[in-house]
Amino acid sequence: MLRDYFLNKIEDAILCAIKAGKLGQMSEYEKGSLPVEKPKNPDFGDLAINVSSLARSARIAPPMIANAIVESIDDKADCEYSVIGGFINFKAGNSLLVDLLKEISSKKETFGKPDKIEKEKIILEYVSANPTGPFHIGHGRWAAMGSALANLLKFYGHEVYQEFYINDAGSQIQKLGRSLIIRVKQELGEAIDFPEDEIERKNYYPGDYLIPVAKEFIKAHQSELKSASDVDKIDLQVYCDFAKEYEEKVQRNLLDKFRVHFDKFYSELTLHNSGKVKACVEKLRNSGKLYEKEGAVWFKSSEYGDDQDRVIKKADGANTYLTADIAYHVDKLERGFDRMIDIWGADHHGYVARVKASLEALGYDPNKLEILLGQLVNLVINGNEVRMGKRKNMVTLEDLIDEVGVDATRFWMAMRNIDTTLDFDIELAKTNSDENPVFYVQYAHARACSIIRNATNDRVDTESGKTIPAILSEADFEKLISDFDANKALIAVKDGRKLVIKLEEFKQLIKSSAQTRQVYTICRYVQELASEFHSFYNSTRVITDDLEVTKARLALVWAFKTVLANALSILAVSAPERM
Repeated sequence: MLRDYFLNKIEDAILCAIKAGKLGQMSEYEKGSLPVEKPKNPDFGDLAINVSSLARSARIAPPMIANAIVESIDDKADCEYSVIGGFINFKAGNSLLVDLLKEISSKKETFGKPDKIEKEKIILEYVSANPTGPFHIGHGRWAAMGSALANLLKFYGHEVYQEFYINDAGSQIQKLGRSLIIRVKQELGEAIDFPEDEIERKNYYPGDYLIPVAKEFIKAHQSELKSASDVDKIDLQVYCDFAKEYEEKVQRNLLDKFRVHFDKFYSELTLHNSGKVKACVEKLRNSGKLYEKEGAVWFKSSEYGDDQDRVIKKADGANTYLTADIAYHVDKLERGFDRMIDIWGADHHGYVARVKASLEALGYDPNKLEILLGQLVNLVINGNEVRMGKRKNMVTLEDLIDEVGVDATRFWMAMRNIDTTLDFDIELAKTNSDENPVFYVQYAHARACSIIRNATNDRVDTESGKTIPAILSEADFEKLISDFDANKALIAVKDGRKLVIKLEEFKQLIKSSAQTRQVYTICRYVQELASEFHSFYNSTRVITDDLEVTKARLALVWAFKTVLANALSILAVSAPERM
């Protein structure tokens, strides 16, 4: 990577300068203490390092430090180094740019993937919705971001296992079954409705989505259901199981449509039935980490960094949500995963400390658990925020996907940092304009494909009628770079070089994004990359009278298309060849 190349050159030069006594009173330097950044003015160079922090130990002015370091660089090759104040600026030489293009040409879809990392076996859990109804748009954000993160971590080199935790052991399943009974009775002609009293109504799911479930239930039990009076003859658990299985199937089908694929759907109910929840409680009890108060069983989570102790078994004997969560995360570790990453809604922030506390109390390393807390999604229409409940056809994730498409939904859901509230502009997401980021990016890929298609297919000249042969795919990258040098004043050449540098940034992007667990950075990068390509396209004739220059520029277009497609594949957003 250019960043690493530049940093290594500077750090080696610092050590040489210290040894030669050129850095004042500075006697040692710890590698990795200087950050590499992009100059605010791109004319200064491709990268920069501010060495002002060394002034405290060197006891000389930053410009003197910078000049001493540059003078100590052992081999400047064809790269350019300059000093402005305390900054050392770097401009990559031709050989580095040629090597980059050759690397993209040889690696293709694996370009950007690091050669060696400390590989981990990671379990990534996200969405994990109750099987009691359709996904809302918040679930869509976790689905888009979680699956993109899984793709990113796999591309980086980790082993990633994706899991959906089904919350099917609580009272909500009984609530679902009772709600289905009412819908079945309605379908069979009984004049019945959900309670009007707010408190009683909370014991049901009054949504219309259970109407088709009721129709299917009647078909499946037609021999038993001759009239509404037969409904109560069937055990409640039958209704519960039918509704749960139906909603799970609906959820899984939508996930497939949304390009989200889990390795396992883990049932909380099986966790209880296996005895693992009970075993965790007993282990905590035997180690003295539980106590009873007011009829409930409490976990001493405050001893492990939580702000207070937590109830794990209520006075009525029922487990709290925390009890199963403890057992579930222990089960993950016992399955041999090195790291657990969970994506939760921001409203679950209070659970982070208590789950980590439980792991530590049971003898596990709490740092193996990472929690990514995500903020909500606001729907915006014509510049105005819309309450989801006010717009009936936009309540669910499926409705949103049907209206704007999978690509737009996935891209928009992933393009902001997870800890930032997302404003999803419905109308903009549907437009074919440069203001719509997903269209802007996809159009850049389609435009590159069009250029390559026109150049690599035989064409007929409209004036002479002669056949123009296809341009060969082999390119002299040296010709492309020397073309930059020969025309330094041309805007076209400047845009071409900027595009090459932006392609190189993909390698550092993959590394930093995987390490920080961020995918919005990929969205930002593809927008910037598309912008550089559009500028290059508008200022540069790719197909020229000079065959060698044409082949070289065409190779740059191909390199762009390759890197953009690699980035979009991480987001699971399509890279169309025609638009």
